Amino acid sequence: MKKFFEKVLIANRGEIALRVHRACKELGIKTVAVHSSADNEAMHVKLADESVCIGPPQAKDSYLNIPSIISACEITGAEAVHPGYGFLSENAHFAEILEAHNLTFIGPSSEHIQIMGDKITAKETVSKLGIPVVPGSEGKIENLNHAKKIADEIGYPIMLKAIHGGGGRGMMIVQKKSDLENSMNLVRTEAKNAFGNGDLYFEKYFDNPRHIEIQIMSDEHGNAEHFGERDCSMQRRNQKVIEETQACGIEREEINKIGAICAEACVKLGYTGAGTFEFLYQDGQFSFIEMNTRIQVEHPVTELVTNSDLIAEQIRVASGEKLSMKQSDISLKGHAIECRI
Repeated sequence: MKKFFEKVLIANRGEIALRVHRACKELGIKTVAVHSSADNEAMHVKLADESVCIGPPQAKDSYLNIPSIISACEITGAEAVHPGYGFLSENAHFAEILEAHNLTFIGPSSEHIQIMGDKITAKETVSKLGIPVVPGSEGKIENLNHAKKIADEIGYPIMLKAIHGGGGRGMMIVQKKSDLENSMNLVRTEAKNAFGNGDLYFEKYFDNPRHIEIQIMSDEHGNAEHFGERDCSMQRRNQKVIEETQACGIEREEINKIGAICAEACVKLGYTGAGTFEFLYQDGQFSFIEMNTRIQVEHPVTELVTNSDLIAEQIRVASGEKLSMKQSDISLKGHAIECRI
């Protein structure tokens, strides 16, 4: 089997590191595991062809230590880095540094990570590409009067959000105008503490939406395909608890239509690699909320029903290969559910 890279460094730990290792082995690629001093005996370290300790137990000093990861690449001769999910997987600065060191980031370009990492810029970008978005403030909220004016136009309730938020944090429902000032102060404080940036925006709050996401993969040759949907509506504190595919009660024709729009948007944008477009779905309408520029925790349910290997596909695309599947090759069969315990 062709070796797309001779050696890939896996900049992560745990389940996703093992998953990337498996895909590399099946493609005939050698792996390098990086680890903190606390993970000397971890399974991903034991199974890799080589391993490098990159720091003490704290993640900020090891798995988030960019200079140490670059050094590990240089020491081992790794040509590419797979970031997995979490840690540095959506860090545009990390991708940019790898590019500067002639190392391949197995993911999209630093530019696209940056565009989609800013939720306002992401909404503006995809809207121009034909993807329907949730009504809301067109940019960050400048001040309280600005917020009140736009909220009155859109109508309450609204959902306040941190521009650089994620993981269910930096979000709050505002039911009426009299609650807006206090809510803005609370969300801004949480956002500053959690993300280092207190900029806010807001969207129309949907009272009974489903959270539907579309998995896409695109290459540098102008090809992009979607791999169907995942229903992530079962949540606790805005954190996903159950993810499943196929989504019950939504016609396949609807999914294929929004999937095709997302794939075409990736082609127009020049996006390469894996990505997930996340939508609120209510009253037969999809409304974009954000895009994740990485592989996701819940990717296995998609692999099970489409008989695909999304991690291997990421590696192929990053190596400059064309997608191994055409849209006509991708069909969903059966049902898969993932539960976060």
